[in-house]
Amino acid sequence: MINATDMPRMIYKILRILLGVVFLYASFDKILRPALFAQAVYNYQILPDAAVNLTALVLPWLELLIGICLVAGIWLPGAAVISTGLMTIFIAALVFNQIRGLDIHCGCFSAESTDGPVGILTVLRDLAFLAMSVYVTLYLFFFQPDPAAASDAASLAGEARPPMGSEAKKEGQ
Repeated sequence: MINATDMPRMIYKILRILLGVVFLYASFDKILRPALFAQAVYNYQILPDAAVNLTALVLPWLELLIGICLVAGIWLPGAAVISTGLMTIFIAALVFNQIRGLDIHCGCFSAESTDGPVGILTVLRDLAFLAMSVYVTLYLFFFQPDPAAASDAASLAGEARPPMGSEAKKEGQ
């Protein structure tokens, strides 16, 4: 049975893994076909020409690394912050081009432009991913139980805890 105190942690784990899978999936086609992805990046008409190829080469590998970290549960604070930053940049680029009236294709999950032009549904989907990323980031930085605080609470409650550092040396003497 799930109690109310475990619910935020369970939501965090589900969202972290789901977001990691999204980043993994988004990276694969772009890694395999960097020239097509470079064209998608170029079509946004935001970056200078000199930065398009570098972005097309680096961004998919960054997405892959973030996805691995989120799914595996390693380097989580950095992966969460970077995923939130990337989602913010992606949404800003989509909205910016919507305002400019450019008929671009997302390039979000495929290097090809077969998924149709960017519309409000694409922005809403990315806003959902951003909300997931923000939840994961906030949980990691503000709501995750602190192991040190749990140890201090146990000592205040009179529970025995193993000696650490200089305490262990004093007890051993």
